[in-house]
Amino acid sequence: MAIKPFIKQFLLSIVVVGGLFVFSIPATAAVAKVAETVQAIKVEGNQRIETSTIVSYLEVKEGDPLDAALLDNGLKNLYATGLFKDVTITPAAAGEILVKVSEKPIINEIIFEGNDEIKSEDLAKEISLKPRQVISVPKVQEDVNRMKELYRMSGRFGVSVDPQMIELDQNRVNLIFEIKEGEKTLISRINFMGNKEYSDAELQEVVRSKESRWYRFLSADDKYDPDRLSYDQELLRKFYLEHGYVDFKASIVMAELSPEDKNFFVTFDINEGDRYKIGDVTIKTTIPDLNVNDLKDAITLEKGKWYNLNEVEKTTTKMTSQLGNLQFAFVDIKPGVNRDKVNKVVNIEFMVNEGQKTFIENINVIGNTRTLDEVVRREMKLSEGDPYNEDKIKNSEKDIKNLGYFSKVDVVTKKGSSENKTDVDVKVEEQSTGDMSIGAGYSTTEGALADFSISENNFMGKGQKLLFATTFAEKRNEFDFSFTEPYFLKRDLAAGVDLQHITRDLQDESSYDSKIKSGGLRLGYPLSEKWRQNLKYSLEEEEIYNVQSSASTYIQEQEGIRTTSMIAQTVSYDTRDNIQSPTEGYYFQVYTNFAGLGGNAKYYGARILGTYYYPLQKNWVVSALGELGFITGWGGSDVRINERFSLGGDRLRGFDDYGVGPRDATTSDALGGNQFFRGNVELNFPTGLPEELGVTGYTFSDFGTLWNLDDADVTVNDSASLRLSIGAGIAWKSPFGPIKINLSNPILKEDFDKEQKFRLSFGTKM
Repeated sequence: MAIKPFIKQFLLSIVVVGGLFVFSIPATAAVAKVAETVQAIKVEGNQRIETSTIVSYLEVKEGDPLDAALLDNGLKNLYATGLFKDVTITPAAAGEILVKVSEKPIINEIIFEGNDEIKSEDLAKEISLKPRQVISVPKVQEDVNRMKELYRMSGRFGVSVDPQMIELDQNRVNLIFEIKEGEKTLISRINFMGNKEYSDAELQEVVRSKESRWYRFLSADDKYDPDRLSYDQELLRKFYLEHGYVDFKASIVMAELSPEDKNFFVTFDINEGDRYKIGDVTIKTTIPDLNVNDLKDAITLEKGKWYNLNEVEKTTTKMTSQLGNLQFAFVDIKPGVNRDKVNKVVNIEFMVNEGQKTFIENINVIGNTRTLDEVVRREMKLSEGDPYNEDKIKNSEKDIKNLGYFSKVDVVTKKGSSENKTDVDVKVEEQSTGDMSIGAGYSTTEGALADFSISENNFMGKGQKLLFATTFAEKRNEFDFSFTEPYFLKRDLAAGVDLQHITRDLQDESSYDSKIKSGGLRLGYPLSEKWRQNLKYSLEEEEIYNVQSSASTYIQEQEGIRTTSMIAQTVSYDTRDNIQSPTEGYYFQVYTNFAGLGGNAKYYGARILGTYYYPLQKNWVVSALGELGFITGWGGSDVRINERFSLGGDRLRGFDDYGVGPRDATTSDALGGNQFFRGNVELNFPTGLPEELGVTGYTFSDFGTLWNLDDADVTVNDSASLRLSIGAGIAWKSPFGPIKINLSNPILKEDFDKEQKFRLSFGTKM
């Protein structure tokens, strides 16, 4: 058959090939023996990177066994550096390894084109790539995405960023970001569906997003932002839960572009549910040694009132704090809500369980590029090794935010090295803490004015405060410098120095001019969470000059220079919710001073001040103020005119500055007074204009009096009778500074008082 010759031929071929293989073994082995170790490493193609650096990444050196797996690892290591765009490793004869590299170019310059809304220097701060760095395509794409995010935050969702690389000599490139910003994407309309108890207008005041209007040119709230809409959902949820709607649900139905692709229409779907009142409030615990009766005074919820989420959270916080005082460091409080849908009542049960014994292992500060770690750490209520406390974590986050150094603060916890240890990460984003302002304005008391100030609230990243300010007005010039170290000697001691120079034109009020040069040292420290003590020493040189010949004899006798060496102290108690714009809480202060430790001024005095704020409803706040004080000389020394109290202007509306108090019966010059008291009741309310315009209205009633001065050889009009005025005004937090307009009418007054029924303050000084 024909197949037999084929089989013979096949078998013969196997025998021949096998023989060749057998005879070739010694020769191959001989070659392997010669090249089984690395004899030399040669590198080609590198321009900037040293040969020794490249060899170090290979993890292979001369004399090592020649192993393909090791060479493969070396290849991966070189690529992982991000320094090369191409790498080859070739074993050559006689144990030589040839490494050929092609280096990535470095960035010569980063250029932004087409950006008008965001400055190039601001974009450069946000991206990760910098000049003289090696170009990286993934990092370029990360920076493109970051810039798009910045533009979306400013309301420009149509932005495009196209990176281009221009090759230069010496393996360099210019990186160009071509930006097409597109138009701002605004919110044209915000709709609500399903709301019955609250109108669309009321709910639009709750959410942060706003419909586009001409007067919102200074705000970003009318720009479409998906993250803000998610935040709006949470604001709606909290609003309804604060008003008793336990079953409330909200979701965004749609956020769609208009047909012109310029504006968004946003719709919230509202499911209000029923409104519930508070029923029984109970406390239960699984902790054997805990008596729940010790926690009942921490309950702020009242049976029969509408359910309020804020009160539930407030009660939980107070219980946690109280348990800490009772030495229960590890507790877990969970408020449970049981609905009685028939009677529309919720019974609330606070379950106090023993929490896991967890300790703080590490506190890590992340994201602070300028502010020192210790500035953040000293605001933490906890230290490494302390028992974990959720309440203290929240308070720490609040205090760090209140520093004003960061645009974002997020304190998060994560598992430590073991089950009973927790790490705390304090994630922050730096923001500008410096400020330079140039202002101009007009005041009915000081005339036209201009001011310039430079301040830095986080000097050198140490939390120090630095201020330089000047004011030039028709009737007052002032220069101020101050420096504050908030943690002097590494303790909670706010130490500072102040320098001041003031000249005032008081010709219209008292027929003289004054000049004050002063310097002071101060120290402040907390006595408790709400109480604070401040001490100050100041040295002043005061001069009364340009006294008119027709001025009161009493004033003429005081012309000249007087040096005052004074110590003062202030004790204050503060529960206000916001120092700048309080809506609830109260503030109490006692101030005393003593002059005579050197110098030729000898007097002592005191002032007591108290204010109280109470919210009637949203944006309706009633406040009350009371203040009284005295000053008296000692050692045979009288109190000079510029050391006495004055009353009028903003301190007693309806009367001129220095309009109330002792006055020369002949010349009508104001002489000041040694004793005073004053008070006011004021109601602040919305004007009906959009809230973001910052326009509010207020009505007020001011009352007070100023009387008594040292013996004088002139006839003085002096009366301790009560003065009273009523009035109304408008305040505007304008982009150019605060503006206030008052109309007031004195009801109780003396014939020798000076009235001021209209008062305008415009600019940075009020």
